[in-house]
Amino acid sequence: MKNRIINTALVLTAIVFLALLAVRVRAGATADSVAVLKTAGMTCGSCADRITTALRGIKGVAATEVDTEGGWVIVGYDTRAVRPEALAENVKKAGFASAVQEVVTPEEYRRVTGRDVGASGPGRQGCCGNRNGGCGAGTTTR
Repeated sequence: MKNRIINTALVLTAIVFLALLAVRVRAGATADSVAVLKTAGMTCGSCADRITTALRGIKGVAATEVDTEGGWVIVGYDTRAVRPEALAENVKKAGFASAVQEVVTPEEYRRVTGRDVGASGPGRQGCCGNRNGGCGAGTTTR
């Protein structure tokens, strides 16, 4: 009888723990808006990676694209979780001048570009002179 009570208590504890863990795990953010940030100072893939890392750390960011050559950062985000100005501020904290150029819906972005935000983006090239510890030329940052 005592073993049965202990086993039941362990099972219930495990169920409660898993339920709490499931609630705590953040579901993937969905983009209900797209911010277009005009950004200066980016010269290579390493810069793009630095910006992407800074933005991905924000709750509500669903997708990022960085066009180092054109000076654009495109961010798909959840308007309930973050403001576009906060996105630009985080890019500034990463070491780049940035301002919100435009905010559009994902449908408007798709109509203009012919693709979803984060689906594919501009390539990266060039080098930042070891500013961020090296160069990462290659494909799109998402």
